[in-house]
Formats: sequence, C-alpha cells, structure tokens
Amino acid sequence: MARYIADHARKLSNSTLSRRLVAIGHAHTAQGHANPTDALLVRATLKGIRRTVGTAVKQAAALKYEDLVKMVRKLKGMRGKRDAALLLFGFASAMRRSELVALNVEDLQFCEQGVIANIRRSKTDQDQRGRLVAIPRIRAEGNRQRTRYCPVQHLENWLKAAGITSGALFRSVSRFDHVMLSRLSGQSVSLIIKQRATEAGIDASRLSGHSLRAGFVTAAAQSGAATTRIRAQTGHTSDLMLQRYIRDAELFSNNANVDLWI
Repeated sequence: MARYIADHARKLSNSTLSRRLVAIGHAHTAQGHANPTDALLVRATLKGIRRTVGTAVKQAAALKYEDLVKMVRKLKGMRGKRDAALLLFGFASAMRRSELVALNVEDLQFCEQGVIANIRRSKTDQDQRGRLVAIPRIRAEGNRQRTRYCPVQHLENWLKAAGITSGALFRSVSRFDHVMLSRLSGQSVSLIIKQRATEAGIDASRLSGHSLRAGFVTAAAQSGAATTRIRAQTGHTSDLMLQRYIRDAELFSNNANVDLWI
C-alpha cells in the first residue's frame, strides 16, 4: 500500500489518493480482512507525500457577473441563444453542470415570478429525493438594461426558437445551426464556458464547468446575502463548503488596508 501511494504521488491529487485509500479500506473490511490503510507505514507515507507535494486543492475560478455579461452580450444564432440561456440560467440556478444538462423541459414550471426547476437527482442526493430551485424573473425597475440578461427570459427564448417542448433542455446544435436531439454533456458545459470567455477577451485558463456555480456563490456573498439563502440555491447542507468562496469574496471587502489608507 505504501509503495502504491508513493508511485502515484505525482500522478494523483491528495484528495484522489485519500479517496482510493478509503475505498480500499472498505473493500478489505467488507471481506473480513484487516484494513491495510491503517498501517503506520501507510499513514506515514501519506503524511510525507502531503508535506512534499502539498495539499492545496485546485479550485476552479469563480466566473464574475460582469464577465458573464460580456460573454452573452453579443451571442447570435441558435447556438448563441442556447449558450446565453445555458450560461445565465446555470449561473442563477447555481446548479452543478451534471444537474444542468440532466434537466428536461418537464422538470421546469414557468410562472409569473420566474421558473421552478426540479433537480431529480444530484451528486449529494443518491436517494433521488429531488430538490426545487427557483430562478426569479429580473424586473426592470427603471433600468431596462437589467432585463437584457434575465435568465428566465433567455431560457424561454431558447426553447421557443429551438421548438423544444419536451425532453432534454440543453441540446447539441450543428454547425448549420440545427438543433439536435442529443443532450449536452457535462464536458460540453466546460467547453462552452471556455469558448465564450475567450471570445469575450477573458482569460479562460482557470474556468471550468464549476465556474458558474462558484460565480453565483461569490457574487451572492459579495452582495451580502445570508449563507442560508445561498445554500437554499446551491443545495449545500452546511456552510463549510461555501467558506472557500465566501473567503475569496471577502479578500478585499474585509481587508485591513481599507482602514489604514486615508
């Protein structure tokens, strides 16, 4: 076991190594064998790897709201309508990319206030209890610019233009701008984010499919939203997983320099 994790120290992240050790340990215990991962040599080797390689987690960059607006501002054609709906709805719903592409039209309930999406299954809901997420319509309130980027309006525009009335919500679009029956994959979400960011002159090197979800949490924290309201949207069961995004959002707002330079 010690030799195994040492051989994979540079190939796998610390979190992946730890998950594999847990799985191996469970497999041995289930078969009535002693857990080899509890051996002192194995634990000492893992500790040494963490000291040498480090334990920092590679975190996808949160997509800023102002960058999101730049990315969707000039999108055209059928693919542009789809991508604008995907990006805006994905940001506002704070869904995981797997949840986003798994949605069907039947999972949506449109109303005057906005749309309610039923997430039938997610990574943290293996029992398929489901979870409802509300995305409100953006009202003008004297500023018509706000409604230009309403996630609900863009979603309705995409469905109407594509003629989608049932089945997969977000679908592939051919190079001839024809809407296909095939559902987008989670990887497609990452590629779309990177492509649209690059086209808008935004550095896409640290962006991924998770950037929409992270962007919502960061923007909501910066606006002063309570963590309970943020968790109601993201589905997190505790504040622990939110803290890294909230911490990043507060790096400048709570910086001690603010009170020093007058």
